[in-house]
Amino acid sequence: MTRPWSASGKRAGDHAGSVRVPSPDVGFWVTKAASTALGEAVSDFSIRVMPPVLAVLLGFVCFVGALTWQLRRRRYVPATYWLAVAMVGVFGTMAADVVHVVLGLPYAVSASLYGVVLAGVFLAWWRVEGDLSVHAVTTTRRELFYWAAVVSTFALGTALGDLTAVGLGLGYLPSIGLFAVAIVVPVVGYRLLRWNGVFAFWFAYVLTRPVGASVADWLGKPVTEGGVGVGSGWVSLGFAVVMIVLVALMPRAPRTAEGTVSPTR
Repeated sequence: MTRPWSASGKRAGDHAGSVRVPSPDVGFWVTKAASTALGEAVSDFSIRVMPPVLAVLLGFVCFVGALTWQLRRRRYVPATYWLAVAMVGVFGTMAADVVHVVLGLPYAVSASLYGVVLAGVFLAWWRVEGDLSVHAVTTTRRELFYWAAVVSTFALGTALGDLTAVGLGLGYLPSIGLFAVAIVVPVVGYRLLRWNGVFAFWFAYVLTRPVGASVADWLGKPVTEGGVGVGSGWVSLGFAVVMIVLVALMPRAPRTAEGTVSPTR
């Protein structure tokens, strides 16, 4: 899903400057999927080895720290960007779990709530910038909207995964299959049905979260709960190594809004 048209009908490349987020190529989607599984596993592991309140506070501090570092870079740097995504994955999982566990809201309600939040972020982003394309994220304000959307998608995706696996009783493995099939829909829509590229991108972005989270839960949860029983700690370590390798293999030169690369400073 590269070089999508903006909803305004202009090419995303009409904006000048370095793009601060990665282009959605194959490497992006693989790393994104790994980050969702990592976030789910780390969240589960942290609340098991420390008091839940402390785990949430620590997750929030790490999330704010990583995001601040990313915003200060003012350009796309793979290691910084994907660290921020990983921290969003951890804190986004915790945010979704807090709504269900602490407030006692059913998964269907929490998923609907985060869906409304995401829609609100997109509406505000569109009204202010007129373009939701990742290729147009070249300013701090646009990047703030981008990260607000990312956080919302992680929380929404977590709630959707919990809804199917636990709320509807499908289990983790069937949930993996369900969302793996669902994620083909925006791909087919974009490639064959000429869906708007921005819409297809965010559609797929939301669905990668429940896929990765379901994989992490399936691997980490005990056999008695429908999992394999590997343990959330080992799953966290495994996906952390996968992400480190994937990020290490990524090119370092940042892209400009015109789609070219500029020298790394």
